[in-house]
Amino acid sequence: MRVITGTARGKRLATLTGDAVRPTPERIKEAVFSVVQFDIEGRRMLDLFTGSGQMAIEALSRGAAQAVMVDISRDSLRVAEENLHSTGLREKARLIRAEGEAYIASSRERFDIAFLDPPYRKGILQRVLPLVEEHMNPGGSIFCEHPFEEELPESVGRFSKIRDYRYGKILVTLYRCEDVRK
Repeated sequence: MRVITGTARGKRLATLTGDAVRPTPERIKEAVFSVVQFDIEGRRMLDLFTGSGQMAIEALSRGAAQAVMVDISRDSLRVAEENLHSTGLREKARLIRAEGEAYIASSRERFDIAFLDPPYRKGILQRVLPLVEEHMNPGGSIFCEHPFEEELPESVGRFSKIRDYRYGKILVTLYRCEDVRK
C-alpha cells in the first residue's frame, strides 16, 4: 500500500495483517480520489472505520485541511498513527478510538467528504449512513464501501445516490448533496 499522489506521494503505508482486517484495494482508492480530485483542497474528511488510515492520509496528501479518523481497534489506530508520522501528516489528523456509530451519534463536527468502510454484512453501514448524512456539509460526498450483494438506499436525507462503482465483489456507492444552501 502506498500514497498515490500529493505531498506524501509514493510513501509506503503499514497495514495490519490477518482475517480481522480488510484494507481498501489500491484500485478502489484511486477511483474514489479520481471522483473528488478537485473537491479535496481545504476540505474536512471523515474516515469512519479507518483501519490503517490510508483513505484519510491520501486526502491529506492531496490537500485536505483536516481528517478525523475513527476506529475501535487500538491496533488499527496505532498503525494509522505510524502512517501519519511517516508521511508527515500527523498534525492535520485527529485519531479517535471509538465505535463508529457511537462516535458519529455523539459528534457535533461537520465534514465535506466521508469514507465509510465498516465490517461487512453486519448492518453497520445501514445504521451509520443516516447519522453521517446529518454531519455533512452541503455539496459534500459520502463514499460507502460494501459487498456487491448489499443494497443501499437511493437517498439518505439530503443526499442522493449518484453511482455505484463495481470492483469484483466490492461496490463503492457515492452519495452527494448538491444543495449548497447553508
